[in-house]
Amino acid sequence: MSSEDRSFRHLLPTFRISPGTQVVLRVDKILDDGALKSRGSVGAVVESPGDNSKPYLVRFADGRTLSAYFHELAIRKKEVEDQLVRNDVDLRPFIIYRCQVGSRAFGLANESSDDDLRGIFLPPARLHWSLYRLPEQIESGNAERDEVYWDLEKFVRLALKANPNVLETLWTPRVLHANDIALRLLEIRNAFLSRLIYQTYSGYVLSQFRRMANAYAKTGSYKPKHAMHLVRLLHSGIAALRTGEIRIDVAEHRDELLAIRTGVLTFEQAKARALELDAQFQDVFRLTSLPERPDFDAVDEFLVWARRRMVDA
Repeated sequence: MSSEDRSFRHLLPTFRISPGTQVVLRVDKILDDGALKSRGSVGAVVESPGDNSKPYLVRFADGRTLSAYFHELAIRKKEVEDQLVRNDVDLRPFIIYRCQVGSRAFGLANESSDDDLRGIFLPPARLHWSLYRLPEQIESGNAERDEVYWDLEKFVRLALKANPNVLETLWTPRVLHANDIALRLLEIRNAFLSRLIYQTYSGYVLSQFRRMANAYAKTGSYKPKHAMHLVRLLHSGIAALRTGEIRIDVAEHRDELLAIRTGVLTFEQAKARALELDAQFQDVFRLTSLPERPDFDAVDEFLVWARRRMVDA
């Protein structure tokens, strides 16, 4: 499927509207008895679904209830803000950076590995300054390819927080497209590195390990792929604190990582290996020469420069 034919959409919000929250219908809805609840009707959420792909149960002042999906509702206090979100702009022409990450970049791909593409978009100033807000992130995906692109400002904010997925896009050798703005960003990529890497990577490791432990407690098994990514991330974090570079190609650890992915380790063995690497991570953190915080001023100067470049675009 070509990039021209590929449709982009917002990431479905991960937060849910809590029971008791007042909401406004964004569309007309027909009740079971045939009565109409008009767009703009105010009700309260009675039951929230497990995720936003399923409907909410909403009750109105007259006691009637109906089911409505997330996109059919607006939180009453945020109704105007929701109406000012712009969904009709094709942001693909404004992609300034595209690269490959994931298994193919890590050197861990097999015949079933898909393409993981990441990048940045930067709209013209006339769109950025508009009252109507653009999405901060766009995505597309199918069985063979997964693509995610961040607005430039969101991207640099995530990078300053040492988000592993974002930092990897700055160090991957597999760059597919980069305009002059993106090339300047790559030139200052070291400005994003700091001791925050330890905190952020540790948080990701902890979340991944918690998922593995919960799955093992419930089913007696775990997903080896999750264990592989946990170990890979620890190797990456250790290298980042030690060398000041984000390691993408993990050929040095390829045999170990591929063995973990095939499930040769028991949960206890995977846990022991993760704890061993975490201890190394802590030791390297105490000795790292990375600064306490990233270079905010350098990144701010770059962002202002990039925005100015788009005034007449």
